[in-house]
Amino acid sequence: MDHRPPTILTFLLTALLLAGWNAHASTHAHEALSENNDTTQVAPPEDYGPVSINLEDIDYPHPVSFLIFTRQGKELRMAYMDVEPTGEANGRTVVLLHGLNFFGAYWDTTIDALTEAGFRVVVPDQIGFGRSSKPIHPYSFNTKAHNTALLLDELGIEAAAIVGHSMGGMLASRFALLHPERTTHVALVNMIGKVDFRLERPYQPIDAVVEAELARGYDEIRAGQEAYYVEWDEAYQKYIRIHYGWTQSGDFPRLAKVRALNRQMVFNEPVVYDWPSIETPALVIGGAEDGPDFPELAENAATTLPNAELVLLDDVGHNPHFEAPELFFPALIRFLMDGEG
Repeated sequence: MDHRPPTILTFLLTALLLAGWNAHASTHAHEALSENNDTTQVAPPEDYGPVSINLEDIDYPHPVSFLIFTRQGKELRMAYMDVEPTGEANGRTVVLLHGLNFFGAYWDTTIDALTEAGFRVVVPDQIGFGRSSKPIHPYSFNTKAHNTALLLDELGIEAAAIVGHSMGGMLASRFALLHPERTTHVALVNMIGKVDFRLERPYQPIDAVVEAELARGYDEIRAGQEAYYVEWDEAYQKYIRIHYGWTQSGDFPRLAKVRALNRQMVFNEPVVYDWPSIETPALVIGGAEDGPDFPELAENAATTLPNAELVLLDDVGHNPHFEAPELFFPALIRFLMDGEG
């Protein structure tokens, strides 16, 4: 990694705190940013221009459809991909829920692995993310779970396995709590929110969270993305380009507010108290190098969930579906194939 100035370290740790994250992303970033006092900032590549906050200029791996509904008096469009199995169909459906800093398209290789194994795969962009509408209004996990259930209704799906990554793991937990009859399995992939952040970090008013979002520059974005991985691959650079491109868009102030509101949701709405009531078969899985406390907190989650197993992937960081698909996909598919679908 390139050297970074100390002031960036201060910003990054502050931004992660506002997001309500564990120390998982800050660990590698802290090491990368504090090794030296070089004050030279890295300029973004010259071809890194604006990126639409609705990602019209970013390819999705499968056709995107929209569920249209009204929420708080506003007509909203929820983008989703509905992908049929390419292998012998097993009659089961998997819903993939994205994280806070990503969107449905990043599940591309996971979709391939699951459809080859015979699953139908549904991948929404939650409201406020990806190609979905981005209203400036309060966000909640309850509402996101309700919207996801509406999508299943629209598609005629009575029950599905729910797989959530990072923030999506928090949403998967809430969905399993509110809709147990519709949840055949729940998999929490490097989930954030494994503690009640309100007991761990000071509250930040929304204006401060918005200011942190608006202040993000190329170096901060790059360091944050690099912190997700044990080994960097240039294939991950596309997400640096997208995040930086958003900051160059004339619509970025709107996106910054939406992202800030979702960060506050993560802080304000713990799901750890949901776990004892979730009887659904559960898998807590993730890269063991997702911060020094990840294995301990993941074990606690698996112990608190009444019917859970724990799988830790050695030498893997926050995004195992990118960094170690050869380990992650077999473990996930084995779990999803177990029991009745």
